[in-house]
Amino acid sequence: MDIIKIVGKIADELKVPAYIVGGPVRDKLLGIENLDLDFVVEADGIKFAEALNKTLKGKLTVYKAFGTATIELKGKRIDIVTARKETYKRPAAYPAVKPGRIKDDLFRRDFTINAMAIAVNKKGLGRLVDFYNGRKDLKKRLIRVLHDKSFMDDPTRIFRAVRFSVRFGFKIEPHTKKLMKEAVLDGLLGEVNAGRIRKEVESFLKEKNPKKCLDIFSKLM
Repeated sequence: MDIIKIVGKIADELKVPAYIVGGPVRDKLLGIENLDLDFVVEADGIKFAEALNKTLKGKLTVYKAFGTATIELKGKRIDIVTARKETYKRPAAYPAVKPGRIKDDLFRRDFTINAMAIAVNKKGLGRLVDFYNGRKDLKKRLIRVLHDKSFMDDPTRIFRAVRFSVRFGFKIEPHTKKLMKEAVLDGLLGEVNAGRIRKEVESFLKEKNPKKCLDIFSKLM
């Protein structure tokens, strides 16, 4: 079953721009297999997921507050998200969300290498959408945030920067590293609830080199 082709077909029928986004795009460009698929649609993501699942017939889970849905199908996880803008009232808070375009949705991502998309509509099929030079940073093997308030918005991105740098053998771009250290010194990780911190530490332990993750992280403290 070609899920990407099915998503593109339904997107064309509904006249909705649709894209593969984030990690699956990054991994495709790196030549790494990724079983999960993340899609952004410039429309109601939940309604789109419901239409898609009529064909896929998987297990559909809806998250109304964020306009997102997940379909689980034969070991695959398919996330469908409404393209959106996010604003944060305070560090580590859940964001206020409103509908946006693909450029807005990519801007809310953690790092440039995760802020790329590939069009799946028949018109423009396979076109790489890269407003923030993610492919350039991928080639340079750099982890870089999209803006200076990134770690204020979500301090757990500090953990992810370390994790991705170790997983892919990438360097953390100097200004990004400076922002990480400032966020730690400002105590922003203390704004994050214990459950989220525990989850990030567990993610370290699932990596192939957890010790290196912990060593790099400890040097930020």
